[in-house]
Amino acid sequence: MPERVAAEFDVVGIGNALVDVIAHADDSFIHAESLVKGSMTLIETDRAVSLYQALGSAVEMSGGSAANTMCGVASFGGRAAYIGKVSDDELGRVFGHDLRAVGVAFRPGMPEQHTPTGRCIIVVTPDAQRTMNTYLGVSSLLCTPDIDVATVAAGQVLYMEGYLFDRFEAKVAFRHAAGIAHAHGRMVSLTLSDSFCVDRHRDDFRGLVADEVDILFGNEEELLSLYEVDSFDAAVAAVRADCALAAITRGPLGSVIITPDEILVVHAEPVEQVLDTTGAGDLFASGFLYGFTRGLDLAECGRLGSIAAAEVISHVGPRPLVELHKLR
Repeated sequence: MPERVAAEFDVVGIGNALVDVIAHADDSFIHAESLVKGSMTLIETDRAVSLYQALGSAVEMSGGSAANTMCGVASFGGRAAYIGKVSDDELGRVFGHDLRAVGVAFRPGMPEQHTPTGRCIIVVTPDAQRTMNTYLGVSSLLCTPDIDVATVAAGQVLYMEGYLFDRFEAKVAFRHAAGIAHAHGRMVSLTLSDSFCVDRHRDDFRGLVADEVDILFGNEEELLSLYEVDSFDAAVAAVRADCALAAITRGPLGSVIITPDEILVVHAEPVEQVLDTTGAGDLFASGFLYGFTRGLDLAECGRLGSIAAAEVISHVGPRPLVELHKLR
């Protein structure tokens, strides 16, 4: 086993590197581009390029679930790094700039010559409806050579995003990264990302949780889907047998921290008005991991997660608007 050295990073994330392209337009644009108002649609390269060009003025900012979590860790004052695949194009540079600007070290992997950087094109109409067209682009092509061994080895906790799990090469890369982390005495965490994602990859996720994952993140619906049970109590019993630590969110009911020896209930932080739940789970994970990597007790880790989630759902957008360390 390699000699264990002091960690350079608290958390190292791996995920889909996407740029959010946000533009305001009226309903005539929606009709002209044959968009389904209020929906989320996966699109291919030609459609992504033509829609991006048709938008005109737009705000571009880095996005993606695990990237949101790493930005949250940095906002708490933690040391975070991110591994995600972008191309050497305008949006790839936007993605890297945004992460570095908030203090997240970025390891972009190997670019693909003919596949652009992934993007989520979000059209906001005057009635505040968000119509999303997502092009995964080069982000979905992440494979083992894209995993920066030194970065993974230097992180206290590796954090992997379930959304990235669709391709066989990505599954191999996940296990490769987990092996590096464990070989260097680090811990491995996984976020289930979405119940539809769990439905597609249940067997692979179950194997990964049982074999490689030390800390599991998800929400109640995702956990029920993972174990194909109808009650939360049954899901809790199942995950206790598989994983040393799970942090499961339950919306306004707060979160539940599960170990083989105890179950802790953490109350949700009060929010005056919920404006956008996008990124709530991502930011909960950031607060939890920030506390965990500082040796805080699990109840306090959960409380920090709740603080971060409450901040992000109180405004539109999946990243904190205030420095999270000021809310502790």
